Amino acid sequence: MKYIATILISFWASSAFADIVVPINLVSDQGVGESAGTIRIVENQYGLVFTASLKGLAPGLHGFHLHQNPSCDAKEKDGKKEAAGAAGGHFDPANSAQHGTPWGKGHLGDLPPLYVNSDGSASQPVLAPRLKVKDLTGHALIIHAGGDNHADQPEKLGGGGARVACGVIK
Repeated sequence: MKYIATILISFWASSAFADIVVPINLVSDQGVGESAGTIRIVENQYGLVFTASLKGLAPGLHGFHLHQNPSCDAKEKDGKKEAAGAAGGHFDPANSAQHGTPWGKGHLGDLPPLYVNSDGSASQPVLAPRLKVKDLTGHALIIHAGGDNHADQPEKLGGGGARVACGVIK
């Protein structure tokens, strides 16, 4: 009995460290706004599963990426404030300089798109097969307006729109 309890506690402790919950806030050129919910990240044998618990987003597909810097602050770019611009570009430790699919050879931070229901909520999990929990600390998650075609054509970075929500992974 003691042996079984030790195994269960060990399993629970190891799985507890694998879960990360990231608070997500709406963002604008004015800075960080109200809470939009959370994204829970769990590592498994297939990669990382990102499960949203979000509200207040526009319905439809949204580009979703791990960005380089741990900030959701607005930042000036080309003379205009950009929402969550301080998060920098997509996480790309291999310097691929290529936007691609979550399972391909592009930016490591390229994630599957998030689907937002007609009521503005999102809860569908997505899988990032190339990422590990150790890759996440010190980066930001960004949700973009509009979808992402996971290519640099016809528009750079998949054609995703403005940054609408952000969360820093600590």
